[in-house]
Amino acid sequence: MSKENKLVRSGTVVSNKADKTVTVRVDRKFQHPLYGRTVKSSKKYMAHDEDNSCQMGDVVKIIESRPLSKRKRWRVIEIVQKSVE
Repeated sequence: MSKENKLVRSGTVVSNKADKTVTVRVDRKFQHPLYGRTVKSSKKYMAHDEDNSCQMGDVVKIIESRPLSKRKRWRVIEIVQKSVE
């Protein structure tokens, strides 16, 4: 499967309770279009973790993929940083 033209996001694992699934919170900062103030926003994605290797607090990279279930459209491609705990 080619990785061309697929979105890659980086975020923090906030839940790993489901089997082979993690919930990843992706934070972003942007300028408000009218007021110019920097605004923080976050969104949660369900991602496929084949080996159940991700723990809560890990920083991971996820890539979009075909639909794997009702809410799961992302796959974990790499653990960037393991959690301290």
